Amino acid sequence: MMVWRWYWNKDLRLDPEYFETMKIKHKNSGIVMLITIFIVALLSAVVMGIMQLNRKEIQLIHDQIFAAQAIATAEAGLNNTFARIRADDGWTDGFSGEVFDGGSYNVSVTGTLPNRTIISEATTLYGSVARVEAEVTVSTSGSDNIIRIDNLKVNE
Repeated sequence: MMVWRWYWNKDLRLDPEYFETMKIKHKNSGIVMLITIFIVALLSAVVMGIMQLNRKEIQLIHDQIFAAQAIATAEAGLNNTFARIRADDGWTDGFSGEVFDGGSYNVSVTGTLPNRTIISEATTLYGSVARVEAEVTVSTSGSDNIIRIDNLKVNE
């Protein structure tokens, strides 16, 4: 019965004093909501900006990776050409559409012995392109052909 005293008066009617003490005074309720919405909007804008920067950084990293893959594919074409020239110093056929690591390369060999120019152009699976040009000197003395790289240009 003690609990009932808080809510009910002697005549078993609701005690009006109880409700007066329970009323919450709302003087600044509108301004608090506006401030809250402004803070949430500001934080959302900051988070969106950070996400945009991270997206750009990830794209730059992917571009670097794809460029490195293209250069590696072009170098593979160069190395494959070196192996052919070591076996046959008169070889100048080159390669067309040779597949390497999901990409492909084309190689052209020009010039006369002992000086050759080898150009290897590669395209990766993701469309990145690289070009490696080597000016070489082929030494035909001895059983193996020795190749000296005189000048190497990458993506020029």
